[in-house]
Amino acid sequence: MRRYTIAQVSPYAWEDRNDVNAFVRETSERLVERGHEVVVVAPSHSLDLVHSSRRAVHGGEVEVDGLHVLGVGEVLPFRSARRPASVPVDVARTIEELLEKTTFDFVHVHEPFAPSVPAAALRHSRALNVGSFHAPTERLISTQVARRVVELFFGRLDARTTAWPTTRELMARWFPAPYELMPPGTTEAAPHARSGPVEIAFVADEERAAQRLFLRALRRLPMAPPWRATLIADEWRTLPLLRRDLADRVRFRTGTETEALDWADVIVFASGGVAPAPALLQNVVAAQAVPVASRLPLYEDILEDGERGLLFEPGDLEILVAQLTRLIEQPELLERFGAPGPARPWSTVVDELEGLYDRVAARRHDGRANGALRQRLEDRPLIDVDLHMHTDHSGDCATPVEALLGEAKARGLGAIAVTDHNEISGALDARDKAEGIKVIVGEEVKTADQGEVIGLFIEEKIPRGGTLREVIAEIKRQGGLVYVPHPFDRLHAVPDYPHLLEVLDDVDAIEVFNPRVAISSFNEEAVRFAEKYRMVCGAGSDAHVTAGLGSVRIRMRDFDGPQEFLESLRDADIIRKPASLVYVQALKFLQTKATPTGARRAAKERRIRRAERRAARKS
Repeated sequence: MRRYTIAQVSPYAWEDRNDVNAFVRETSERLVERGHEVVVVAPSHSLDLVHSSRRAVHGGEVEVDGLHVLGVGEVLPFRSARRPASVPVDVARTIEELLEKTTFDFVHVHEPFAPSVPAAALRHSRALNVGSFHAPTERLISTQVARRVVELFFGRLDARTTAWPTTRELMARWFPAPYELMPPGTTEAAPHARSGPVEIAFVADEERAAQRLFLRALRRLPMAPPWRATLIADEWRTLPLLRRDLADRVRFRTGTETEALDWADVIVFASGGVAPAPALLQNVVAAQAVPVASRLPLYEDILEDGERGLLFEPGDLEILVAQLTRLIEQPELLERFGAPGPARPWSTVVDELEGLYDRVAARRHDGRANGALRQRLEDRPLIDVDLHMHTDHSGDCATPVEALLGEAKARGLGAIAVTDHNEISGALDARDKAEGIKVIVGEEVKTADQGEVIGLFIEEKIPRGGTLREVIAEIKRQGGLVYVPHPFDRLHAVPDYPHLLEVLDDVDAIEVFNPRVAISSFNEEAVRFAEKYRMVCGAGSDAHVTAGLGSVRIRMRDFDGPQEFLESLRDADIIRKPASLVYVQALKFLQTKATPTGARRAAKERRIRRAERRAARKS
């Protein structure tokens, strides 16, 4: 079994009690027991933990042998365990430094909505990323205001899980992608014999309105048969005022959310949907207590539409009172609905999590190198190669084949890949006319709606408009190599992240630097993607004018055929030369759009004659 180094990142202060921290704590402990190394990253209320964690991060002394907790930022004093803690602006710097200095196989972020610690971790991660979404409630800012930005941000996730079916439905509606359902585990409760008054409990994990509804219901319950009620919270700053006849029956206690499972006969869930507590309800179903819950879709799923508990409409005081009264006056209902339901051991959750990690890690391109072929290439001379360029056989380029070949030789290139848009004739023509320079026949094919992909070492034109899978299959049929150009350039047509992951096994190399990409972070994203999937990296000038040719080049061992090329590319160096993007783009515009057809034809003839004279002088 593989062993991984994992960062689990929570948005909540580590000392706070909530479903996310419970999930992180339980899974982390069990992952370490199975031999993995886990670092929990979260904000913290403890200044000592924050200061010691930051010293370890700055000094590059973060330990990854076992389980460790890093408090990466202090939280503001006004907080809620149901909302991510606010963090100061230097937290992102600390997280960036942590992820630069510490090597993780996985960065597992929980509720990675910005601004939060998980969002910062997702931004700076260079590892494989798993995102887990727990809350079944909508984030209005993320879905209504900043959805397009959040979609791009979530594009860095290599796998996504949701805790509940309602959460999966919500996330799939706003951020379509495959989501794996992974509910939390249940806590084992001690069996207890029912005797004496009916014990009713309410755990203050839901919103305050739910607590107020529960207290109003208690005031309307019949006094006979006898019953008692207990409200449990982290802390009680002020206690509600009760009638004298209720004061002896109602208790207010501090404790853990699962404490009531060992003694309560009935546990009430009265959320109106603002801050539900599904993990606790799941625990109640697995224990002996009878749940009485508001009819939220999430609660209905857990209670199997009333088969494992009683329901009432959210906010309906009359029905809540009636359901509690039934349980007090009809003890047989306690036996019917209080039978322990299906448990979900935390070991099962960790099994599923390990399976997810294994499936994501299996996408890495490890073990593909050919040692024998690499040995054969060791004595070959080094040559400079430009893997991406165009001729006037592309509709957006006016560079004649002859001019391209002449300029490539003049710039010291030993090989070039001619990759015209949806056309192969220019590459074939260049190969026929090439002297003293190697030409790789390629084509940059536009798919129907999944961006562009380059086929290298092909012989037949591939029609545009197919799916990404169809184009890749055709490249492979011809014995070619699949090369993905400018994969994250959002200003051009690119395959989105899920589509790229679907074909990752068939991709031979990925372009990690393209000087025509206007925003440098797009190239950085390609580097990050190639690093975490350990892919073969390439680069090319994407030249549409001769001035841009060779502005980035690959220095690699000379090769013969696609397999030697790919093996040589594994150990190649990318060499960048300064070139003005504005200048080459302006030249492209002048040569293709701003010049009349007749003038373009005359200019082409002059450039061909110039290239021929240069070749004649050299010969």
